[in-house]
Amino acid sequence: MARLSPIPPDQMSAEQRRVHDRIAAGPRGRVTGPFTLLLRSPEVAERVQNLGEFLRFDISLAPHLKELAILMVARLWTCQYEWYAHEPFARESNLDSALIEAIRLGRRPQFNDGEEEAVHDLTRGLVTNHVIDDAVYERCMAFFGEATVVELVNLIAYYALIAHNLNAFEVDLPDGAEPPLPPLPA
Repeated sequence: MARLSPIPPDQMSAEQRRVHDRIAAGPRGRVTGPFTLLLRSPEVAERVQNLGEFLRFDISLAPHLKELAILMVARLWTCQYEWYAHEPFARESNLDSALIEAIRLGRRPQFNDGEEEAVHDLTRGLVTNHVIDDAVYERCMAFFGEATVVELVNLIAYYALIAHNLNAFEVDLPDGAEPPLPPLPA
């Protein structure tokens, strides 16, 4: 059971309603998941939404690499909602099914693509060790360049922020959905 229920539209303040309507009118097309709880602080919701909209829809990283990083964050934080929400986008972006399943199970995937491996390793290092290994950093810089590596690091940080909120407030999966992530292997 979620710790905070969505605010019914007729109970929203004018500022909550303004932010709600802006999110719904944007590329997300609706207000779900973390934004249902963030609306309790409309200023936070709006700022988080603005950063997230840019990072999700406008950065230079290829869609399958963005979704790979997002799934890695969801897996490493065992954030059921984030995984549930983004696994379909990962599949639509043509991220390999075997790679998705290995990540879901907490295993290191077999990589056929150096860029995917670099994104995986950068995300894992940043989330689990809170640093990026020099060799991983250099690989990412060689593949993507400075601007895209800055975008990638901030994409990872943004989805960690979202995972913290989803986990802290125990945001429910849609009715009938089973949690997709098993516990991480020891």
